[in-house]
Amino acid sequence: MHLFYQPDSVNLLSEDDSRHAVKTLRLQAGESIAVTDGHGNRHLAVITQADARRCAFRVTDTITTPPRSFSVRICVAPTKNIDRIEWFVEKAVEVGIERISFFFGQHSERRVVKLERIEKIAVAAMKQSLQSYLPQLDDAVSYTELLKTVVDGERFLAHLPTDEPPLHLVQAAKPGGQYTVLIGPEGDFSATEIQQAIADGFSMITLGPTRLRTETAALTACQMLNFLNL
Repeated sequence: MHLFYQPDSVNLLSEDDSRHAVKTLRLQAGESIAVTDGHGNRHLAVITQADARRCAFRVTDTITTPPRSFSVRICVAPTKNIDRIEWFVEKAVEVGIERISFFFGQHSERRVVKLERIEKIAVAAMKQSLQSYLPQLDDAVSYTELLKTVVDGERFLAHLPTDEPPLHLVQAAKPGGQYTVLIGPEGDFSATEIQQAIADGFSMITLGPTRLRTETAALTACQMLNFLNL
C-alpha cells in the first residue's frame, strides 16, 4: 500500500503528494492508501477525489504505533559538502532515529543548514521505509547552545584519540537508553570543546579503530545503538 504524509488534521494530501498519487501512481477514486501524520499514527484511507492538486481521502481506520523503548539523538556538525549530511539524514531515518540536531563548532566549515530541504529528505525517507514517525530536526546552533539542550539520558562524544582509546559505544551504552551522541566536524572537536562536553556529563567513546568521515560516523553511531536494542 502506498504511504503518504499529512501532518495536519485534514483529509487532503499535499500538492506534491497529490501529484505523485494521481499523475505518477495513477491512483483513482476508491483506491486504498495509507497516510501518516509523522507522530506514530497511520491512517488507512480511501481516495474520494483523485485530483492532482488536491487529492482527497476518507479515513477508514487508524493504527497507532507506540514509540520505541529507546531513543537515538545524533548531534552532528554539517559537512562542507552538504550532500553528505543529506545522505546521512536519509539513511538515519530509514534505519530509525528520533532526533537529529545540527551544530557548528570551532573547526566547522559550514554554519548554515537549509532545514526545509532536510525535512523533505526526511519525509521521503520515512515514507520510503514505511515508518510512522518523523524524527525531530533541529536547526544549526552553536556548540555551547547545543549542549544546553541535552538535559538527560546517556551522553556520548565520539572521538578517536591518539593515546589509549576509550570504551566502544556498544560497550558504553546500555540497552533501553535515551542516547545522545555528538559527532564533530571534518576538523574534529577542539580540545576545549571536548573538555566542555566532559564537564557537562558526556562520556568519550570510540566507534572503532578507523577514522570515519563525519556522515559515516553519525550513521555508524545510529546503527550501533539500533543493533544494541534488537
